[in-house]
Amino acid sequence: MKALEQIDGWPVPQASVAVATPDGVVGARGVTTRQLPIASVSKLLTTYALLLAVEEGAVELDDPVGPSGSTLRHVLSHTSGYAFDGTRVIAEPGRRRIYSNSGFEDAAAHLERASGIPFAGYLREAVLDPLGMSGTDPVGSPAHGFASTVDDLILFAGELLAPKLLAGETLDDAFTVQFPGLTGVIPGVGRFEPCDWGLGVERNFGRPGHWSGEAVPASAGGHFGQTGSFLWVDRPGGLACVCLTGRDFGPWALDVWPPLCTAVIDEGGG
Repeated sequence: MKALEQIDGWPVPQASVAVATPDGVVGARGVTTRQLPIASVSKLLTTYALLLAVEEGAVELDDPVGPSGSTLRHVLSHTSGYAFDGTRVIAEPGRRRIYSNSGFEDAAAHLERASGIPFAGYLREAVLDPLGMSGTDPVGSPAHGFASTVDDLILFAGELLAPKLLAGETLDDAFTVQFPGLTGVIPGVGRFEPCDWGLGVERNFGRPGHWSGEAVPASAGGHFGQTGSFLWVDRPGGLACVCLTGRDFGPWALDVWPPLCTAVIDEGGG
């Protein structure tokens, strides 16, 4: 894809990108086998393992997780009431959209207790191994600590486009905005009114100020990471894009990511 040539001029020491449709990868550029930290893109993998655990009956979305009154659904949609940094409680569950790493760490610990399996092991067995994601290291915080490759993440994006591990209705729920209408902040990007989130899946695409620009449809979902990484999937449009870089997120990303994403949408799967 010609769109992907844009990464050659980015102000980063290294970058790799891939695009997929439900039929497979349609374009890639850069060293897509290089393992890099993916920061909060980890949350997408963590969520998938938790949703598989829900289907298996190991946990339920209504299980108590996080602050008093909060559930697994709350923590996965950043509405548990935790403050942005740490486990200080500053709101009642379901009342505010406050981005929280702690909630995801609580969710993974809940699954460990329920299953008797370390979370990294559960994630490997349930998600990484079945998808052939041998280049992904799920060690560290389940909220932001994983490392992976573009080759692996585009496999995962393909699963989001055409799920084989998870039931379609479960994935639909993950992409459905939870507790709609809440205002919030996407860290490093800005305030959104409303700030929409599914289960682990950010849903503010196609809106002014978004890190992917305005061309990626509102039907898309995904996540970006502070290590200069992102993954988005437009399930109705049948298109996904994954990018990893060797530079932490900053103004540079807000300059170059939107033109890339716009070009990927314009070029589509061709």
